[in-house]
Amino acid sequence: MRHTPSIIRWSAPALLLLLFSACEKAPEQVTPRDPLDRIQERGTLRVVTRNAPTTWFIDREGKDAGPEYDLARSFADALAVELELIPAENPEEILAVLQQGDADIAAAGLTATEARQRRFDSSPAYQTVRQQVVCRRGGKRAKRVAELHNVELAVPRGSSYVDTLRSLQIQNPRLSWQETDDEDTEALLERVWRRELDCTIADSNIVAINRRYYPELVVTFDISDDQQLVWYMARPSGGLGDAVAAWLEEIRGNGEVDAILERYYGFAELFNYVDVRKFLKRIERRLPKFRSMFEAAAEETGLHWTLLAAQSYQESHWDPRARSPTGVRGIMMLTLTTAREMGVTSRLDPAQSIEAGARYLARLRDRLPEEIYEPDRTWIALAAYNVGMGHVRDAFTLAKRLDKVPWVWKDLKTVLPLLARKKYYKTLRYGYARGWEPVRYVDNIRNYEEMLVQHVRNHEARTTAVAEREAAE
Repeated sequence: MRHTPSIIRWSAPALLLLLFSACEKAPEQVTPRDPLDRIQERGTLRVVTRNAPTTWFIDREGKDAGPEYDLARSFADALAVELELIPAENPEEILAVLQQGDADIAAAGLTATEARQRRFDSSPAYQTVRQQVVCRRGGKRAKRVAELHNVELAVPRGSSYVDTLRSLQIQNPRLSWQETDDEDTEALLERVWRRELDCTIADSNIVAINRRYYPELVVTFDISDDQQLVWYMARPSGGLGDAVAAWLEEIRGNGEVDAILERYYGFAELFNYVDVRKFLKRIERRLPKFRSMFEAAAEETGLHWTLLAAQSYQESHWDPRARSPTGVRGIMMLTLTTAREMGVTSRLDPAQSIEAGARYLARLRDRLPEEIYEPDRTWIALAAYNVGMGHVRDAFTLAKRLDKVPWVWKDLKTVLPLLARKKYYKTLRYGYARGWEPVRYVDNIRNYEEMLVQHVRNHEARTTAVAEREAAE
């Protein structure tokens, strides 16, 4: 929660005494204090951001999450202070909060622009994106800048997209657009999807996340070259700016930045319009028959029901009678050996299959070394479910040989495909494996689960809104 400072009321004599004392101080005593000193004295780092999938959100466990949150949390920990998040609606409001001195840092997926850097100090870059024109499949589209005047285009006021459009308007005087005050990029993407707006502009990382929720969205062209995401600080940033730069250099070097980006974007490039549409339809038509079974298995094992449902979709598309050429069967595609080991009497019984598959995944997770933490622990357990624990242990061995970190999924996913190369597998205990399959398997499950979680949130929000409206009537 945000701390509200108390108001100190001064009497007239006391105020005069304070002013007189300030005038008597030596010049070096009235020099503005360094922002870093104020943060450390306060014991709190105040970060203004926005609530969105690519910045900061509350995850399925009710905890703070998001790439900007993880970075801000890391920096606050490096300073040994508490983190205070200040939510704002759009870039204009975010920078206003920073300008007013109500925040120390603006960390909200902001690109480095000349206009912003004239007003604020900025950090080194931590991510590269491109601005993209996004329209709807089957709707009016613009495929190049010269065609943008033919579509209804809107972008958030104060965003870097406005700067881009203004620069393009010099050579394209017919170019026009709307600037919204109360809708952020994600809201405009939804409007495009609902056919309420022809096109909008969004950074490539925002598009990668949101097109999985709105699969009819299409990128028609990149409207900018590579742009850098940075943090902003009030000028002069002094020691705070130096501390941010030194910390970023350290976490880029030790792989922490890559790990954070992998956590939120590592699976986002996997996008197939037909597959996503099919998945969203089956959430409505097939999942309700099995949801209670996934929830019961989740309660028994401590795994999330959405994870189990996503894994099951990857295995069988929620078909309890599914069968592969290799003989695995059922909604969780159990081998006969695993089914017997888990006490399953019929692999075609969805309740038995889901419960056994969940217990088997939980067992694999428990068998992993203690050095592996979540969420990597679950992702590596999923890889073992797909390719076998023996091959995963071979990948651990190979990762160490290649000076990679075996307990981190972003490193292990680069090693697993090497199990199909004779140069490597002939030196390992369990030999050849189609190592690219578990990588694709895990990334698909992460993708499906993210879409499922968002679908559940949207459904719950709509249900709540209807209930509140009916109660008001």
